[in-house]
Amino acid sequence: MRALSIALTGALLASAPAAAQTVQEQALLHQLATEIRPERMRADIEALVGFGTRHTMSETASNTRGIGAARRWAQGQFEMISRDCDGCLTVVTPSDTVTAARVPTPTEVVNIVAIQRGTGDPNRVIIISGHIDSRVTDVMNFTDDAPGANDDASGVAAVLEAARVLSKHRFEATLVFAALSGEEQGLLGGKILADYAQAQGWRVEANLNNDIVGNSEGQSGVRDTTRVRVFSEGTKTVETEAQEERRRYNGGEVDSSSRNLARFVDGLADRYLANFDVEMIYRTDRYGRGGDQVEMLRHGFPAVRISEGAENYDRQHQDLRIEDGVHYGDTIEGVDFDYLGQVARLNIVAMAALANAPASPLGVTIEGAVKPDTTVKWQAVPGAAGYRVWWRSTTAPQWTHSRWAGSATELTLPGIVIDDYFFGVSAVSDDGYESPVVFPGPAGSFVSVGDPAPRPAS
Repeated sequence: MRALSIALTGALLASAPAAAQTVQEQALLHQLATEIRPERMRADIEALVGFGTRHTMSETASNTRGIGAARRWAQGQFEMISRDCDGCLTVVTPSDTVTAARVPTPTEVVNIVAIQRGTGDPNRVIIISGHIDSRVTDVMNFTDDAPGANDDASGVAAVLEAARVLSKHRFEATLVFAALSGEEQGLLGGKILADYAQAQGWRVEANLNNDIVGNSEGQSGVRDTTRVRVFSEGTKTVETEAQEERRRYNGGEVDSSSRNLARFVDGLADRYLANFDVEMIYRTDRYGRGGDQVEMLRHGFPAVRISEGAENYDRQHQDLRIEDGVHYGDTIEGVDFDYLGQVARLNIVAMAALANAPASPLGVTIEGAVKPDTTVKWQAVPGAAGYRVWWRSTTAPQWTHSRWAGSATELTLPGIVIDDYFFGVSAVSDDGYESPVVFPGPAGSFVSVGDPAPRPAS
């Protein structure tokens, strides 16, 4: 049997196209990286800062000040983009009236969402998000100016720029561009978006949440334009007790779908961006802090937080003031638009790569206990011309070894002992687009299951 396995593997490799045996470069992704225009993002941030405050509880009737004016402006931008692509975007405004710890009176929280429907697998969804609301030192202060240039007009600008660029192209999966409200008051917009996605029956394969992505000068005064942080959870928020027990014994602590999404984004930066690196952070978010991707994770959707490499806390959640010569406040002077352009490039390349790839494989399993070989099995997914089996040392941060499996749905790796490695599978299209790697079992599955996880007490 082992000799047959070795022969089969050799036959598969001999018959596979050369491009299928290695990760393939995509000309479209290189092209998309050149289509970013930082000056357009500057205009977006200037417009958002111009509304004075965008606090969730600020006024909604004015056309020049407050969250209502900002939301209508964002909706108008999406509608303008849609007109330029012959109506390719559907703009929706999911909302909820909320009373919460940071929202003492009932307040309507409204998201502005543009949907670019996929041409081949429209129920598979790739989301980019940023939050449009802002704040000052006192999170309940909804009257003072809160420019929110970097937190998070920068994220919204990246979302709008992604819509401008990607709407000129067509993709297999659906792209969603989301400007969320209520983040500073308790991740309210993230929950509304996650609930909406679940109600629509979307298979959300990725949420790229951009929050604080426009500054390159850290608290120390040192400027670093070469890196961005991608935060990802290690074990799933929705993991059940039985799944936890299995994962603790067999592994998977660093192989959730979100973690493998982060690895996927990291690899794209290495191949398609010049002098710009992803620093994978093995945390759901910054220490003791949170973002809208947390609510997506609670619904079982793969999600990461993208944030600048070096934060300046004098410019976050601060009243506008000068003390001892230090300027406090989140003003547009703190935004590096060339750096923001790099972050936008990363997002756009990642969304296009995900949307043109097949869906991530389903039902991935491994076998090989007390055997000298490891067998990996999976279910076929639409759009896949073939599959690649990956493995790595249990202490390696990235996938290091792979073998082409062709159109088969299982592959035996002769002489690769199951005890010594972690394993996964990616799906590859006939033109070489490749999905993120899927770790075996519920710990690594990209498909959400069950009800949302309970929210922690605030």
